[in-house]
Amino acid sequence: MELGKRHRAAVVVLGDIGRSPRMQYHALSLARQANLEVDIIAYGGSDPHSALLEHPSIHIHTMRQWPSRDGFLPKIFRPVMLLLKPLMQFVMLLWFLCVKIKAPDVFIVQNPPSVPTLVAVKWASWLRRSSFIIDWHNFGYTLLALSLGRSSRFVAIYHWVELHFGKMANGSLCVTKAMQHELEQVWGIKATVLYDQPPEFFRPALLEEKHKLFCRIKKDMFRSNSPPDCISYGITDHDIQDPKTTLFTSQIDNDYHLKQNRPALIVSSTSWTPDEDFGILLEAAVMYDRRVAALLNENDSNGDEFLWKAIDEGKTFLYPRLLFVITGKGPEKEKYEEKIKKLNLKRVAFRTMWLSPEDYPLLLGSADLGVCLHTSSSGLDLPMKVVDMFGCGLPVCAVSYSCITELVEVEKNGLLFSSSSELADELMMLFKGFPDGCDALRTLKNGVLEMDSSAKWATEWEANAKPLISKVISGELS
Repeated sequence: MELGKRHRAAVVVLGDIGRSPRMQYHALSLARQANLEVDIIAYGGSDPHSALLEHPSIHIHTMRQWPSRDGFLPKIFRPVMLLLKPLMQFVMLLWFLCVKIKAPDVFIVQNPPSVPTLVAVKWASWLRRSSFIIDWHNFGYTLLALSLGRSSRFVAIYHWVELHFGKMANGSLCVTKAMQHELEQVWGIKATVLYDQPPEFFRPALLEEKHKLFCRIKKDMFRSNSPPDCISYGITDHDIQDPKTTLFTSQIDNDYHLKQNRPALIVSSTSWTPDEDFGILLEAAVMYDRRVAALLNENDSNGDEFLWKAIDEGKTFLYPRLLFVITGKGPEKEKYEEKIKKLNLKRVAFRTMWLSPEDYPLLLGSADLGVCLHTSSSGLDLPMKVVDMFGCGLPVCAVSYSCITELVEVEKNGLLFSSSSELADELMMLFKGFPDGCDALRTLKNGVLEMDSSAKWATEWEANAKPLISKVISGELS
C-alpha cells in the first residue's frame, strides 16, 4: 500500500471494543495487510480477541465510559443529560485523538454513534491534517428514534449532524448494497460496500474442541444452584467435575463421541436492545414445548420430573429437548431473565452467558442452529452475528426484514420468520428426528458449508477496503 510518511491508522469506536468485532477486524487488517501501526481509541469493558492484544503493531487506548445511570434521573433532567453527555464525550474524544496518540494518516470511525463521534473525528482530522473514513454500520438517528420517536427534535438534530458531517468524510464504507443506494441517492454520499465476513478463527469446531469447550462451560450449562429443568435434572457434583462427560459429549480413552440423547443446542447472540425483540424467541419456545407435548400425547398430570427422569435414563423422543444459549450483554438482559424464570417449560431450557472472544466461535461451531432476532432500525444493515454463524458452519433462522436476503438464502443456508408462531413451526420441522433423522436441518448445514470458503474477512477487506483507504491516504479522494 502506498502510504504517507506516518504509516499509521487510528480506529475510532465510541463503544466497547470487545463488542465491536468489525472494528477489531479492521484493526487486524490494517496491521497485517497494510503493514500500518494501528491505534484503537474506544471504551473498555469486554476483552477484544487475543489476536489484537498480541499483535505488536496494534495499540489500544481505552477511554473512561460515561456512567449508565441516566434512567435514574427525574425526567426533567434528561434533556440536559442528552446535551451534557455528548459534550463530555466530545472533549474526551478530542483529547485522545489529538493528544494521546500520534498523528495518523487516516482515521477510520464506526458509525453509529454519530454524535459526537463524527464531529470529533472531523475536527481531529483537520487539526492533525489526516484523512477521515466513515464505516457505516447503520444510521444513528434511526437508533435514537427507537427510544425518542421519529418526531423528536433531538432525533432531527442528530439526523442533521449525521448527514452534515457524513458528507465531510474523505471516504465511506458500508455494510449492504441497500445502504449504499440509500447513502448515494438520499444522502449524496458515495460509499463502498464492505460485506461483513468472518475472520479465520470462525470455523466449524472439531469434536475434541467441542468436548473441551463443554467441559469449560459445564457449570454455566447445569447451574446446580438454580431450580431444576430438563437440562439440570439429576445432575450431581460428580457429573459437573467429571472431565470425561458433558451434556453433549463423552470421552472414551482418546476418542470423543456425541451423545445420542443430547439436547439440540441453539445459539442466539443479542445486545438486549429494543431493535431485537427477544419476546419472539420466548413465545416460540413456549409454543414448541406445548406442541410437542400435544403431539406425543403426554399426560400433564405426570409432572415435569416424570419426563426428565425418562430422559436422564437415556430415553429418546421424536422431538428433542432444546437448549437455548443466549450470549451477549445489554440493558434489557435482566428483564428477560426474569421472564425466562416464569416460563415453566418441560423440554426447553435457556442459559444466558458471556463467553471469551476465543470461546464464542467454538460455541457457534458446536451448535446445531443459530437464531437471529435483529430487525434493523433502518432496515438497511445486516447482522454480523449471522456472518459469524455461517463462518462456523451454523445454519440460521432469522427475523425477516427488507435486506436480510442479501445474507440469508431461504432453504439454502437458513430460514426466515416474521412471528413467534413461524419460528416455532421451523423449530418443529428442523428438529424432528434429532439427532440423526432431521434431514431439513442437515440440508441447511450442508448449504452453509458449501458457501464460498474463500469469502473471509481478509479477502473482502483486500478487495474493497484497502483500495479505498489507499486512495484516501494518497489524496486521490478528498
